[in-house]
Amino acid sequence: MNKIFGFFKECGVELRKVEWPSRDDVVSSVKVVIVSTVIIAVVLGALDLLFTTGMRIVF
Repeated sequence: MNKIFGFFKECGVELRKVEWPSRDDVVSSVKVVIVSTVIIAVVLGALDLLFTTGMRIVF
């Protein structure tokens, strides 16, 4: 049991050393992820439409 308690105590010590991002940094990162996801989804959707149309014309 001492090893388990020691492990969690060390985890707590390490987590206090972490420099957590500010709220503005997190919001900015989330915006980048959402915009990137939407752009990639639009590009993949357009490619899918293009290939589907191409296959229908060929076959």
